[in-house]
Amino acid sequence: MNGNLKPQENKIRLWVGSILFAFVLSIPFISPVKQYLSIPDEIVTFNNESPIELPNLGEKSHIASSSQAVQAVDGSVFETKDSGNSQLMYEVAGLPIKKVDVSVLDDMKVIPGGQSIGVQLHTQGVLVVGHHLVNVADKSLSPGEEAKIKVGDILLEIDGKPIKEMKEVRPFVEKAGQQNKSLDVKIKRGKEIIDTKLTPVLDDKEEDYKIGLYIRDSAAGIGTMTFYEPKSKKYGALGHVISDMDTKKPIEIHDGTIVKSTVTAIEKGNNGVPGEKQARFSVKENQIGSITKNTPFGIFGKLEETIKNGKNDKPLPVALSHEVKEGPAKILTVLEDEKVEEFDIEVVSSVPQKFPATKGMVIQVTDKELLKKTGGIVQGMSGSPIIQDGKIIGAVTHVFVNDPTSGYGVHIEWMLQDAGVNIYKQTREEQKAG
Repeated sequence: MNGNLKPQENKIRLWVGSILFAFVLSIPFISPVKQYLSIPDEIVTFNNESPIELPNLGEKSHIASSSQAVQAVDGSVFETKDSGNSQLMYEVAGLPIKKVDVSVLDDMKVIPGGQSIGVQLHTQGVLVVGHHLVNVADKSLSPGEEAKIKVGDILLEIDGKPIKEMKEVRPFVEKAGQQNKSLDVKIKRGKEIIDTKLTPVLDDKEEDYKIGLYIRDSAAGIGTMTFYEPKSKKYGALGHVISDMDTKKPIEIHDGTIVKSTVTAIEKGNNGVPGEKQARFSVKENQIGSITKNTPFGIFGKLEETIKNGKNDKPLPVALSHEVKEGPAKILTVLEDEKVEEFDIEVVSSVPQKFPATKGMVIQVTDKELLKKTGGIVQGMSGSPIIQDGKIIGAVTHVFVNDPTSGYGVHIEWMLQDAGVNIYKQTREEQKAG
């Protein structure tokens, strides 16, 4: 008899277990629970921005604010009155059940760019971009390679004296070669500083002393201005780091300049082959600003003068990454001469980022005129500001090689941070004081 009941008991247990399991799985989908789980732990917004809307847990719940900086409009909608830190507390029957930290930042506005710019970077020291062989007594060798100097290394000093330009290297090489001496060379490799000896040799064919290294002290290119802050004239452009074309490594800069640039032609992009803007500029003329930083989020510095794009020269508010929405947006960029134009795009996806990271958005060009002229995103368009709902949300950075109509964008808050425009300053100071 007991033997007959055991399978029955197991069957009942199995059914009960299945029902309980299904119930646990269904909890997140029960409306009140679903609403509760959708409540954020933290909200960061700007003062005088759109109202803060929170999930409503029903008539028996109440949301209380801890300060006058955030005030209720109705049960679950609040507006900001002042910058600073606050808390919103969900209560049910007088009992607290959920806390939401609110950081209200000072209103921040910057002027959008869109202008085509020429970029001239001067490296920190002299960059090694390759090795070459020197003909010596019926054999070939590279003194630089024998000194274990690698491509991507930066020559900082020779015989204790700083090296800033290529032309400063030649006199040291000539003198050491004639005296049959080695050079004491200090190089930078990543974060490491290395001392080595480099011995110049006489090239039999050219009758000149050589070190077997290809070196470079500057780089140039074009891009697009993203924004500048009207009071400080601090700017951000490009939206991505400038790397050396040979070493593929980010260029460590000593200084640099940006100048006005004129777009002369567009090479249209096709699948597998990105297009590019062709432009002309003079590094000796039309200088508009300095370059002090070259980071994963672009180039940054200070403008020497106020610049205008002729399309939208008024300061616009900026959007934080979590405020960016999927849907229509616009970019400002130049296709011809120096004329800044506005074109339609779509924000396909955006990732809210609490910490700096590139490629925060995927965008797609939808503007028929832009597609006709460029095929989508082209080189030189990097840095073109993205505007959504009257706010600057970021900049164009990269094109998808296999789909030139689409590419990546970077969120504006990380560019502002690297430009030295600290939108979080007040909140962080208050947190430190607390």
